[in-house]
Amino acid sequence: MTREYLDQLINHLLDEVLILESMVREAILESVKSLMTQDKKLSKIVSKNDENINVKRFEIENECLIAIATQQPMASDLRILASILEIITELERIGDYAKGIAKITRKTKGEDILPPLEYLPDMANEAVDMMQKAVKAFVEGDIKTARAIPERDDVVDNNFNQIYRGLIKFMSKNPEKAEVANHLLWAAHNLERMADRVTNICERTLFIETGSIYELEELDSDDDDDIHTVN
Repeated sequence: MTREYLDQLINHLLDEVLILESMVREAILESVKSLMTQDKKLSKIVSKNDENINVKRFEIENECLIAIATQQPMASDLRILASILEIITELERIGDYAKGIAKITRKTKGEDILPPLEYLPDMANEAVDMMQKAVKAFVEGDIKTARAIPERDDVVDNNFNQIYRGLIKFMSKNPEKAEVANHLLWAAHNLERMADRVTNICERTLFIETGSIYELEELDSDDDDDIHTVN
């Protein structure tokens, strides 16, 4: 096969990653909406649609493996294909977080949403925006954006801490509501873990451009000179 064919195949796979990201993004936002509105029907839709996310992930994975086995990719191509395999795994796992939040909607059994959860939609919007920009940076090879996104994790962590403290205080005063409060805390925890996985996606962008894996949380602006692009 020609070099042009492999380039076209990689571009196709990158487009498929963008599609998968959009599916996961919708799942997260819809799962949080189902929880905040106690919409059991919507939560079931989110859970069912997780099957579509899984199917898309495995379709992309299969195409990547076929490309590796049949197209004799160069080292730079292998970095892209390996990174795609890693990123679709991260996205599929984030989709599982959405499914988990939807399941929590059904477990809360129509309970009124507790006041500390007022931070949850903002937390979800921030995490989703981070994910969308991280995948876009990966597709475009945008190191600068990939380096900056993990810094926004502090916003997500702050929202989580607000929810955590609020729910712990609520449980101390209302022990009979401890079970539902614990379920809600896990919903916030899922979003907090989502932001951590976005950092993994950003690290893959650096991997493609440099050939090395960097722990972005351990890097600061003074480390820029230590990152060099390789071919």
